[in-house]
Amino acid sequence: MDDATPIIHPLIASSDVNGTAVYSTGGERLGTIDHVMLDKKSGKVAYAVMAFGGFLGLGEDYYPIPWNALKYDTQLEGYVTGITTTQLQNSPRPDEDWTHDRDWEARTFQHYGLSPYWF
Repeated sequence: MDDATPIIHPLIASSDVNGTAVYSTGGERLGTIDHVMLDKKSGKVAYAVMAFGGFLGLGEDYYPIPWNALKYDTQLEGYVTGITTTQLQNSPRPDEDWTHDRDWEARTFQHYGLSPYWF
């Protein structure tokens, strides 16, 4: 590695993830990361809660999407996902106690065709 090659550190603070754009694989901006949810026992990131829709922060909906559905793209400086707008809109809607509902979590991962983070 020469002196001109930047060193990209693999870690990021959760506060730096908040507000990061999320794009479709086609480059369409879908929304932004509002916050991430961590599994207390394993320390793994379980979900990114994405703000989607609305205008200037008004009328946004929040969608928990599995963290393993996101890949960081250094050129976009944002996350890219294969999740479509239709999939988001048809995803299992969480109730107020969704952070304690393993059945909802399983349905969500199944909806997106992903393995749950707890496996």
